[in-house]
Amino acid sequence: MANGSTAAEHVPEDKEALRRHRVLFRAIARRKNPRLRRTDITITDEKVVRRAVKAAALGNAMEWFDFGIYSYLAITLGQVFFPGGSDTTSLLSSFATFAVAFLVRPLGGAYFGPLGDRIGRKKVLALTMIMMALGTLCIGLIPSYAAIGFWSPVLLILFRLVQGFSTGGEYGGASTFIAEYAPDKKRGYFGSFLEMGTLIGYTGAAGIVLLLNTTLGADAMSAWGWRLPFLIAGPLGLIGLYLRVKLDETPAFQKLEAAQTHTTTDSVVETEAAFSHLSENAPKKKLGEIFAQQWPTLILCIALVGAYNITDYMLLSYMPTYLTDTLKYKESHGLLILLGIMVVLMCLISTIGKLNDHYGRKPLLMTGMLGFFITAIPAFLLVKQGSMAAVIGGMTLLGLSLVCLLGTMSAALPALFPTNVRYGSLSIGYNIAVSVFGGTTPLVITALMDVFDKNVMVPAYYTMGAALVGVIAVACMKETAQQPLEGSPPSVATKEEAVEMITAQTAEPRF
Repeated sequence: MANGSTAAEHVPEDKEALRRHRVLFRAIARRKNPRLRRTDITITDEKVVRRAVKAAALGNAMEWFDFGIYSYLAITLGQVFFPGGSDTTSLLSSFATFAVAFLVRPLGGAYFGPLGDRIGRKKVLALTMIMMALGTLCIGLIPSYAAIGFWSPVLLILFRLVQGFSTGGEYGGASTFIAEYAPDKKRGYFGSFLEMGTLIGYTGAAGIVLLLNTTLGADAMSAWGWRLPFLIAGPLGLIGLYLRVKLDETPAFQKLEAAQTHTTTDSVVETEAAFSHLSENAPKKKLGEIFAQQWPTLILCIALVGAYNITDYMLLSYMPTYLTDTLKYKESHGLLILLGIMVVLMCLISTIGKLNDHYGRKPLLMTGMLGFFITAIPAFLLVKQGSMAAVIGGMTLLGLSLVCLLGTMSAALPALFPTNVRYGSLSIGYNIAVSVFGGTTPLVITALMDVFDKNVMVPAYYTMGAALVGVIAVACMKETAQQPLEGSPPSVATKEEAVEMITAQTAEPRF
């Protein structure tokens, strides 16, 4: 399979068909503008785009299945690895270990992001998949505290660090991968499938934990049942790895790589400059370039992602524990309600993607942020009532706000940065925000509730604060819907769109 660096993102396998395709398009371009010898417009093949999106999203689903398991087993894992003391102390210890993985995510982002800008998106995404699967599998093999004492939580923290480090390169790479494959007018739609993958991963994790809790009971889960979801990670990791290695590199990166390495130079200095991105010092130079040139956008990215992830982790990771530990719901009931909410979000998310392609990223993001700010208190008051209908109503209010963010962020965030530093910049900004704000959400809320005498409205106030920051950040960002990614050529879905674009660009002046 060939990905064209000039006229096409994907072209037929047959060489003669490939030649005709390029000659035809260049002929059209020259007819519209005789001085135009080659075009910088990329024509996508929807089958190839869909295959790339499917592989990236399913790989993302498997990563977040691995990562989500810990959230839904937090109470059980607290009893297995941190016995003794009060239930609150055990739960805090479990959430602290959950947060530990997020402390190294910026390091993972700083390593994998520039590496992805240097050697390609595909290779790095395959590497993060391997590391996540191994880290999760090893957690399922750790002896309990009762068996080996102090070393049990130490090993847990070690493998959580492996998970966190690998996840540091996941979201930035997967969202960049999809954004660089998708045509400009459908980037929101295709990008929404990345977060659908996240929801599928969380849903799979919650579903398995719910099934095990229901069939095994609390004693068996504490004894050995908690291991089963972690042990599934091995086979799932192999499937995800297969999907990712079968993909081609993104057209935008291929074009960038060709521009950097396929230059004809006569002097040694020029040749070394052309291949400088392959040198040993390239990662440090790339990091320096990101912080020196992209810092205003990095700050904006951190604010957007921080607000987004606090609301995301509050609903999808913390809420089952909140229902069980604070409101004394049965663990299976909380997971069952969350499963239903996530299924509804999955049904809506691609529609949100289409809407932000049509109306813009900013209106949908602002709707989600304002939705959280306005509905947080009513939603938690409903949840506080305790009846099944009230809990479902409150979580649905939060879920409808969240889906506006889920269906839009994966298209909005990659567009903040230029192609040559996109993976690195997004990975660094995203993971700093997730580390400081997202991953600490369950821990901070649990600790604040303990400080404020079990005030069940603390999560609502915390959510409102995050949403307010998000509103300000969305107001400061530029609209990027239906526009080319910075540093990449325009990307269209058909030759007709390309001809229309060329015609608009080369129209004769009227006097």
